[in-house]
Amino acid sequence: MAVSFFESIPATALVSLGALVVSALLTGAVRRFALSQGVLDLPNERSSHSKATPRGGGVSVVLTVTGASIALALVGALQKGPLLALLGGIAVATVGFVDDRRAVAPSVRFVVHVAAGVWAVAALGGLPPLRIGTAIVDLGWSGHSLAVLGIVWTLNLFNFMDGIDGIAASEAVFVTLAGAMLGLLGGGKTDLSTLELVFAAACVGFLLWNWPPAKIFMGDVGSGYLGYVVAVLALASTRDNAIALWVWLILGGVFFVDATVTLVRRVIRGEPIHRAHRSHAYQWLARRWGSHRRVTLVVLMLNLIWLLPCALLVTLHPDHAVAIVVVALVPLVALGIAAGSGRRESANSRTAMT
Repeated sequence: MAVSFFESIPATALVSLGALVVSALLTGAVRRFALSQGVLDLPNERSSHSKATPRGGGVSVVLTVTGASIALALVGALQKGPLLALLGGIAVATVGFVDDRRAVAPSVRFVVHVAAGVWAVAALGGLPPLRIGTAIVDLGWSGHSLAVLGIVWTLNLFNFMDGIDGIAASEAVFVTLAGAMLGLLGGGKTDLSTLELVFAAACVGFLLWNWPPAKIFMGDVGSGYLGYVVAVLALASTRDNAIALWVWLILGGVFFVDATVTLVRRVIRGEPIHRAHRSHAYQWLARRWGSHRRVTLVVLMLNLIWLLPCALLVTLHPDHAVAIVVVALVPLVALGIAAGSGRRESANSRTAMT
């Protein structure tokens, strides 16, 4: 499989470049439309920005990836299962688009997210058997249910973590590029790696406009969609490699840890989980350092110098996958708590920053 991928590098590179260009052009068009229609994200006490900024730029990624995946399927370069699973992201993006324009009840969003998760898991044939130590374990229906919950949590955590310039799009680029590379190393299929590269390229096209200082925000239409696609790609990769899910969990470790620790600490305090807040570690750091760019670069540095090597170890030593996951993520929990994950906000901490 890996050999056929390298033989197809010119075609894959061309498709990926096309996705990047289309996404960048569409993002520019969405920005002009948002400015003309007054579709702006206005600063408030919960914001991490101080200037009115166009939002909804994630539409460009949704349209680019949807169009590219359909085209790949039509030419036989993408299987039916992953295509159908990805198309479920349209529902996630749609409810996010509506929520960007006017508030959607949390219950409605939750129903749509669960339905999309069920659709994706069904399209991919459920949660595949996982490798735990030397054993291959089939969790059956409980595993399928966990897969749905995992998709719902991933798409929501990307929404939670999309609070400063460039962080969500750059995270999606890293996770999918690294996932594609390690997937090929572990014997993954060419068509899925091609799709992962196309998705990463579309995110780069948007990131050209969203890198600090951002000229446009992703909006819920994009953040939820990015999380959904990342979860779908992780699940699809596990069909070919029983340790892939562990690899993707490590690669997304910064987002998973910060969002989860923050949620747990807020629930313990009895705070409404749907209430807007700025108590993630990355938000505390952005206020402390006065820089979105610095925080986004630190996240990328952690990804490259810590999480990527750990994920590589899982690929090379699958018998120790679970232990390596623990070793990779526990230090992030400590770092997150030290940086402020879930720390109670005070009045002084709510001052908006550029």
